[in-house]
Amino acid sequence: MIEVRPFNQLGGANHGWLDAKHHFSFASYYDPSRMGWGALRVWNDDTIQPHTGFPPHPHSDMEIITYVRKGAISHRDNQGNAGRTEAGDVQVMSAGSGIAHSEYNNEDEATQIFQIWIQPTEKGGEPSWGARPFPKGERSGKFVTLASGLDRDEDALKIRANARVAGATLKAGETVEYPLDSGRNAYLVPALGVVEINGQRVNARDGAAIRDVASIKITAIEDSELVLVDAA
Repeated sequence: MIEVRPFNQLGGANHGWLDAKHHFSFASYYDPSRMGWGALRVWNDDTIQPHTGFPPHPHSDMEIITYVRKGAISHRDNQGNAGRTEAGDVQVMSAGSGIAHSEYNNEDEATQIFQIWIQPTEKGGEPSWGARPFPKGERSGKFVTLASGLDRDEDALKIRANARVAGATLKAGETVEYPLDSGRNAYLVPALGVVEINGQRVNARDGAAIRDVASIKITAIEDSELVLVDAA
């Protein structure tokens, strides 16, 4: 099955400094039919205005992956980690037994991010943070694993979840296939562009919830940038 969730039908709120859209129930947006997709719990599409951001706040028992679509996001936490992650790159925070962090857009332009929360396989553990550049040329015409808790994904940023986060860029007319193992759940969002997924049109920032298919065939109608979560 493939369920397309149009961007203009997502929940969310505009706080002025933050325009947030929620693919799943989050904060004041509640939809009992959208509490997650397998271990994927949150997919937020956030636009953060210049020189604003999230002040220090706590998390625990969640794997939090931030994919920067435009601009940059600056992270700082109470474990001594700090870093700036630019467009096309990824940061991962394993909240573990507890961590407090801030995220700010220190740039002169609006920053756009996908923030993805995945439930860990086990609670607790030492909190951690990491970031990595992923040049778009490496993911041209194919999926590249960005973060993963699967043993076979040795080169990706590590998360403590039975899940993988992958990215791809496609030129108009290109096709890529992603095999989906039995019992797995995929959620795919085009950061840019328009694609067909197994024949269904999916526009930029729409969500596609996918399960019970052996393979996901994606054809770009326009030049496109894709982010996919594959989770148990």
